[in-house]
Amino acid sequence: MSFILALDQGTTSSRAIVFDHSGAIRATAQKEFQQIFPQAGWVEHDPREIWSSQLEVARAVLAQAGLKSRDIAALGITNQRETTVVWDRKTGAPIHNAIVWQDRRTAPFCDELKQAGYSDVIRRKTGLVIDAYFSGSKLRWLLDHVEGARERAQRGELAFGTIDSWLLWNLSGGALHMTDPSNASRTMLYNIHSGAWDDELLTALGVPRAVLPEVRCSSEVYGQTASGVFETPVRIGGIAGDQQSALFGQNCFTRGMAKNTYGTGCFMLMNIGTAAVPSRHQLITTIAWKARGQTEFALEGSVFIGGAVVQWLRDGLGLIKSSGEIEALAASVPDCGGVYLVPAFAGLGAPHWDQYARGTMLGLTRGTTAGHIARAALEGIAFQVADVLEVMKEDSHSAISELRVDGGASANNLLMQIQADLLGVPVIRPKVVETTALGAAYLAGLAVSYWENRDELKSAWQMDRAFTPQKSADEVAHRRSRWTEALKRSRDWEERTTVKSVKGLQ
Repeated sequence: MSFILALDQGTTSSRAIVFDHSGAIRATAQKEFQQIFPQAGWVEHDPREIWSSQLEVARAVLAQAGLKSRDIAALGITNQRETTVVWDRKTGAPIHNAIVWQDRRTAPFCDELKQAGYSDVIRRKTGLVIDAYFSGSKLRWLLDHVEGARERAQRGELAFGTIDSWLLWNLSGGALHMTDPSNASRTMLYNIHSGAWDDELLTALGVPRAVLPEVRCSSEVYGQTASGVFETPVRIGGIAGDQQSALFGQNCFTRGMAKNTYGTGCFMLMNIGTAAVPSRHQLITTIAWKARGQTEFALEGSVFIGGAVVQWLRDGLGLIKSSGEIEALAASVPDCGGVYLVPAFAGLGAPHWDQYARGTMLGLTRGTTAGHIARAALEGIAFQVADVLEVMKEDSHSAISELRVDGGASANNLLMQIQADLLGVPVIRPKVVETTALGAAYLAGLAVSYWENRDELKSAWQMDRAFTPQKSADEVAHRRSRWTEALKRSRDWEERTTVKSVKGLQ
């Protein structure tokens, strides 16, 4: 028998999972790594620690499964998106810490882009809104703030990549500098209609073409691992950003099917087929994947803080000792006691896109307990997801009959029930909730004919549990109106700073 190895490089940990032909997990290994916060609103990772932790768990999971690298038919990569790395092409050494997708340091530059009139062209060409979330402004910051970086980049000495490219470079011993369209489409530099890096966008953001990776399909054999990575070389055959990978892993192959991943953030994607439909509600139109010559698109709503609010309750407030305790604490009270928690710790994502919103907790009384705060935190996640789904239905002109869910927090039954109540449609959790890694495995397996086609993948998908709505429409409407009021109070809280002059903008 042979197996597929998926590398799932996330925001807080690196994981590796071995899947068999039925899509079942044979073994998994995970390792957390350091979160670096140089100042308020800044988030960084050490790229070398990302690589070392990912390599460590890749080797560990093979040992745990009792396998050798020769037993692996192909390796797939899925990654935290938008996180930006620049490294030296000769030495492979990063020139700076990676700037993480949550980082807000480039918000003033994004304001300058808007003021210079680039909003329409960026939305039209990339499907994105101008926001510090995306990679392009982070890349520009590195080129402008690391001494000598811009000159070295122009000479072709530096390479830029999102985390997939960084892993691929290291896995191949520096032989491969590539990405796929799902990741390229998150940079504000890639034209999703032409399927190429765009000269006008590169000029607008001040990015030299010489640093960019080659864009290849999401499912094809790019090459193989270098000597010393494993005992024998392994083919590398699939790449997709984590949320697009989860959409693929959830078998959302038909237009109108949607999934939500509950990770550090929450990310809802809906398959919209082969046409890049623009959003009227500030959702993102993104490339879902490109496979066998065909590009498929998705509408996406990104919630910046999802499961991270549970980490905050654990690490910041000390209300719980482990994330798994949140469900019992929240269930210790029958409702939130009038407490609303807006977890806008890194601003608000879709459909609000407020870079200057900050976290807010309202409705506190002397009777408020840790249980009320815990329940309000879970509800804050679910309210944000409901806001996204509401406008996604309008943009897509599709009635959604169910929402497929995955990610770590989807194991929380209380959260899933709250979500179903707010959405008014069933929430479906599959037996294999590691659909981010599963999608990467599927893409890699299809590239080497481990699986022949998508029909074969559909037959393996199985439901674990369906959560059906239990609250009345009037009660849900009241709760959502109170949530909307809480949102208003979190908006535009952080003081805006204006950059007087930004190089490259006229």
